[in-house]
Amino acid sequence: MRRVMHGDLVAAARALLPVPPTQRAAQIARWLAEAHAADRYFRRLGRVHRHWGDGSLRTRVLGAPLPPEPALNQPDYLHCLSCVLNALARRAGG
Repeated sequence: MRRVMHGDLVAAARALLPVPPTQRAAQIARWLAEAHAADRYFRRLGRVHRHWGDGSLRTRVLGAPLPPEPALNQPDYLHCLSCVLNALARRAGG
């Protein structure tokens, strides 16, 4: 998977907002796996995967409609950000 930047984190958290809280961890894990597979596809074939993008997390989640970014004092948004960060930490071995 490509390097994760701030924009990837925000896009993934926004995409998680409509997902029920009990399903968010599984959904972000799926998106991360798909972004990783898309990156491998892109590196091998030199073209973007038609469903999963170019290997960045941001392009993976842009297939879904993204709600506007809420303020950081919104508990549901904080939960989404936390889910993304926890999933990234697990993938990094932390």
